[in-house]
Amino acid sequence: MMDLAALANLGEFIGGLFVVVSLIYLAYQVRQNTRSLRTENYARLLDHMSMLQSRLAVDPEFNRIFIVGAQHPGRLTSAERVRFSWALYELFGTAEFMYHQSRENSLPEAVWARWEATMGWWLSHPGMREWWNSKPTPLAADFQAFGDELIRNNRFDAAADQRWRRFVAGEGMTQPADQRS
Repeated sequence: MMDLAALANLGEFIGGLFVVVSLIYLAYQVRQNTRSLRTENYARLLDHMSMLQSRLAVDPEFNRIFIVGAQHPGRLTSAERVRFSWALYELFGTAEFMYHQSRENSLPEAVWARWEATMGWWLSHPGMREWWNSKPTPLAADFQAFGDELIRNNRFDAAADQRWRRFVAGEGMTQPADQRS
């Protein structure tokens, strides 16, 4: 038969065991919640970028402003350059958030690598660089420095850019079946 001291020791042991199990469970829940928040943040980022791309795809005038602005912003009216600027704040504001999420390890490395390359490509366009250097309100200082470094080192995939330009120009494309002789 157990005396009172032995029962008290057993009670302390069982209580301590429950505390340890509770802490392990809590750590597991926090980890699951963190993963869920990361996934949710990434989904929101993709939705945001998708909305911008969708607007470019369905609004011919906005698409024209964006394309001309990326290459030759001087060919746009003042009002069009303002629209172009708002679109770039949307684009680079989202990229800025992704940049910070990547620094917090809240965005998978491969995902950030994709968007970093995309940013480098966009900043290789003359109109994008002009906007970047003349925007009226700054982005976060660390992100601004990152973008400046992309521009300074011309960090983009030149071969991919050439393939894209050939695609847009229609060079080397096969003809649709109804146009073949």
